[in-house]
Parts: sequence; structure tokens; C-alpha cells
Amino acid sequence: MEKNREALPIDSQVLTFLKDAILFVHKDGTIIDGNQAAYSILDLDQLDGLSQSIYEYLDFDVLLDSSEAHLLLELQKRKGKLLEVKSLQLQNDIYCLLLQDFSVQDKADDIKRYINKLSNSIIEGIVLYGETDIIDCDDTCAEMFGYTRDEMKNMALSKLIDPRSYERFADFEHLSNEQVIELRGVRKDGSLFHIEMVEYPYTDKGSVVRVACIKDITERVENETRIEYMAYYDELTDLPNRNFFHKVLNEAVLQAQETEEFAVYFLDLDYFKEINDTLGYDFGDALLKACAKRLKSFQQVDTFIARMGGDEFLILQRNTTKETAVILAEQLIKEFEKPFKIADYEIYTTVSIGISVYPENGNSAQDLIKHADSAMYVIKGKQQNYYNIFESSISENFKAMLTMESEMRKALKLGHFELHYQPQKNLLKNEVVGVEALLRWNHPERGTIGPTEFIPLAEKTGLIIDIGDWVLVEACRQNKEWQNKGYRALTVSVNLSAKQFYQRKLVEKVEQILKDTRLDPQYLELEITESMAMSNEEEILKTLHGLRDLGVQVSIDDFGTGYSSFKYLSMFPISKLKIDKMFLNECQKENKAIVKSIIHMSHSLNMKVIAEGVETTEQFNFLANERCDEMQGFYLSKPLPPSELLPFFEY
Repeated sequence: MEKNREALPIDSQVLTFLKDAILFVHKDGTIIDGNQAAYSILDLDQLDGLSQSIYEYLDFDVLLDSSEAHLLLELQKRKGKLLEVKSLQLQNDIYCLLLQDFSVQDKADDIKRYINKLSNSIIEGIVLYGETDIIDCDDTCAEMFGYTRDEMKNMALSKLIDPRSYERFADFEHLSNEQVIELRGVRKDGSLFHIEMVEYPYTDKGSVVRVACIKDITERVENETRIEYMAYYDELTDLPNRNFFHKVLNEAVLQAQETEEFAVYFLDLDYFKEINDTLGYDFGDALLKACAKRLKSFQQVDTFIARMGGDEFLILQRNTTKETAVILAEQLIKEFEKPFKIADYEIYTTVSIGISVYPENGNSAQDLIKHADSAMYVIKGKQQNYYNIFESSISENFKAMLTMESEMRKALKLGHFELHYQPQKNLLKNEVVGVEALLRWNHPERGTIGPTEFIPLAEKTGLIIDIGDWVLVEACRQNKEWQNKGYRALTVSVNLSAKQFYQRKLVEKVEQILKDTRLDPQYLELEITESMAMSNEEEILKTLHGLRDLGVQVSIDDFGTGYSSFKYLSMFPISKLKIDKMFLNECQKENKAIVKSIIHMSHSLNMKVIAEGVETTEQFNFLANERCDEMQGFYLSKPLPPSELLPFFEY
């Protein structure tokens, strides 16, 4: 391979400065070298690309042997990406391939010009005809239509043209110089194809004879149709795409009468990323198709539905007002509350909707979409599976959320986050056995910000992954530091968000953090919610067993809110249940019964039970009498910074 590289006419370092996408390939298809532009088109890492076969990526069988040739090809591993490939044969059995990506929307005109250029090389057939009948034709024309030359003589010209386009041909200005018309041809076997006719005037002994060159342009028309589809439709869901939606919405704005109102809906699927990360992208694609099918059931004359991208969709609803726009939103929400049946899974994914209304919320397509997106963004940060109509105040809230998002990113880099720890006491041993790590944000201007104010936004923006990773690392580091200083070993408990828990390589990440911090796995406990544990049994079970094999403990937080799912717990390697504090409030008779049941049933499954939110002596005594294993809450201590927690290591 190195020998082949030495034979290249261009130094490898020079390739990095060339804007054109260039690959050097051996005649057997092996990639020898190339520049980053080429690897980007193929979605290949530059190092990984070396020595791979070009035939795995481009839809052709052999390299073109001519000194210069070109093809319009499709990437096999990235369906929908259309490339022009020019092949130049060099010395030593080496070919130079120049790649150009035509799949981007703004390349559509270039593709059409390219296809037209290719079509010029197509051999044309020639036909002579009078007012109605064919006088003569050449063999090429006869073969194009599936006849012999003799069969076509004296045949009615109309027999060669689809009746649906013959009327257009009849109105054709035949005697104009070099007129061009596109028609549907009819072959002898009845099949239809696209033809282009270029007519020239010709006089034979005083009578006008029409001479036309006929070209089969079926491939060109089909390519143009495909290009138009790629430009305006989403290949996965077969819905119109954002470009088409912008076009239709712009037309709606331009055509709107003075008193006309219409609504734009911005839809975002809830929990889609978690489902995608857990079950894989193929499953995610299947879910998006199912969602699109469900949306299509709402298609009406005044309704235009499109896919924005990812898990976001757009709807234009004409002839509606601000007051009536909520009707469709409520119908959509109700429809998406129904489960999706995909493969062997029953999946629940609700939808959050933002609405803007023309002209009150904007008089341009850009503003209407932006304001609908803002309304959706705000409601999703507060209450998923609901709708929100844009108000002027939302714009300010949206800006505030963007500001907070930016400040959270800075806080992560500048070390403005810190952990406080709330002690957890073993009631039987009467000693502190663990602490729960709780996140705090020390804002330089606003002071301490509680997690309830910024965690929902972190979830929405995806920042929760980076923040959650920091929490996990810092909690393990701090616990190991306490141990290194000779303090009694405690378990540190860390809450995992849904986005964290559904990561494909969570087990590997936790294992690496434990290695980096040198914390023994038995002193780390990960808390997940009951709904997370019950969302997808097979995948969750795999993750939980992976964590258990590491030696990490896993507990169910806020247990009891999904009480009916208790029967599934025996399937999961769970070490502890945390009773939701709502059951301890006022210790009502019904709540006491639930707490007793959770404690007794957990012990029967060899699980420990911890109660959170314990604030009174009455609650403490009740839990102790029922032999609850552990408790935490203000009755024992509020969450404390590490420096104030040291006394709890003494008992």
C-alpha cells in the first residue's frame, strides 16, 4: 500500500488544501489515499478509510477504464445521497476519483443541468410525417417504439403518443422553427415512456412534411422526479419536508386575505431520544414512520403536515382562529397518548405542541415557525404532553431559557456546580451508612439555584448528559477522598436522569469512572425512577445486570407512584427501594398501609427500603416500628456541603 502511495502524482499533504473531493483508488477498488472532503462525503474517518474497498460505498461494479468518464451514483451505505463521480485513469493501475455531492438542496439545479448534459449523448430517432400519418422513419426511431421500420410507415402518428398528451401535441405550433415538446410515448407493447420531440420545417414538392427528432428522456424525467422528491419530501416518513413546508407557508402568507387567520403547529415527540438511544436507530426510524402515519390521519383539505427533522413535525391549519386552534392540538395529544406497537414492544411517546397564529403572532413564514417553536420549547420545559399558544411573553421566556442554557454551559466549564450531600441513616444499626449527592448551582449573580429550576431545561437541551456525568465523577471522587482521609466508608447515592440511564454504553461509562476515581463499586449506588425501570424490560434488564456485575448497587427512587408495577420488581437486580415522601405526609391511614406493604414486600424480595422526606418524630417512630431499613430527611439533616458533613462519619 505504501508503494502505491509513492506512485501518486500528488503529495498526500497537498490533498488537504484541495477543496475538491479526491480519492486515489487501485484498480481492484482499494482506497489508497484521499482528502478530508472525500472522506466526509462518504461518512468515513480518514484513517479508517484507507485500505477499504470503494465498491462498498459507491453503486458501481468496476472502475471506469476510459481516460475520463463520469457517472451519477448513489452511496450504498447512505441511501439518498446522490454523487457525481468522475474517473481518471492514471499510471500504475491507479485511478483518481473526483466526487461531488448533489444531494444537498441547493444543488438541485446543478443536477438538472448535469442530467441534461448526459441526455445530449443519447441517440435520437428521426421521423417524417404529414398531417396525421407517418411517411418514414429511421431504424433508431422504430426500435425506440418497438416496431420495424416498415410497420411504422403509413401508421397514424397518434398511435405513438399517449392520448392524455396528444391534445397538447395537436395544439403544437408545428411550423415554428425548432420547437421542443415533451410527451408520453406509447410502445408497441402498450408501455408508456417519456419522449422529447424537436420539430424542423421541411418542404417536399410544395407540400409541408414535418421532420422531428425523437429522444427517449425517460431516465432524465425519472431522475428529475427523484430530485424533486428529494428536495421536497422526507424519504423516511414520505411526508413533505421543511423546504416544502416553508414553500407552502410562504404561499399561504402571500395569499392570505385581510381577515384570514391560520395556525402553525410545531410538534416535538417526548422521550424519543431515550427510546432511540435504548432500542437503536432502526427502532427509532420505525417509530418515526408510525408517528408520521398517525399524523397523516389528520390530513384534511386545509391541513398541510410535514416533518421538520429529527423527532419534530410541522402542521399548517388554514381557516382556524386562536380560539379554535386548540381543538386540533387536543386531538393530536389524545391520539399520541395511545401506545405504538412496534416489533414486540408497546411504546408510549407523547407529544408537546407549540402554536402560532397568523397574523397575530407573525406575518412571515419564518416568524410563525420560530414562534411556534418557542411556544413548544417553553411548554416542554414545564409540562410535556401538552400544548402552548404563543404569547409575547413567551418570547421573553424563550430568551431567558436560552440565556440560562448558555450560563449552564459556562457553569460546567467554570466549576460553578457543586454537590451537597444528605445523610442516610440505618435505623437498625442507628448509624449513618450513606449519603445522597444533590446538585446545586452557584450562580455568580443569582446565588444558589436549586435543581428544580434548571434540571428540566438541562433535560430538554441534552446538557443533562454532561452535567450528570460531572455529578457522577465528582460524587465518586469525593467519596474516595473521604476514604483516603481515614473516614468510615459510606455509600454515595447518585440520581440518574432518563437520558443518562438510556445511554447505550452506560455500564462502560460507569466502569471507567470507577477506575479513574479508584472507588470500590460497592460504595456507589445509582438511583433510577420506577417509570424508567418499567419502560422497556429487556433493555433495562440488560443494563441493570451489567451494573450489578460491576458491583454497583441500584435503587428505585420515588417508589409507590407506580404501585401496580410492583410485581415486576422480582425480575430486576434491585438492591433498594426508596419510598416516595408523599406517602409520609401526615402519615394518613391509607398512606401508612401503602408504606407497610412496600416495606414487608421488599423484605420478602430481599430488598432494603429507605424512606425519604422524613421530617417529624412521628414519621421516624412509625418507620422504625415497621422495621424500615433506612431513612433520610430534614429530621436527620438537610443536604450539606462536604465540609459540614464530617460529624456524620462519627456515628
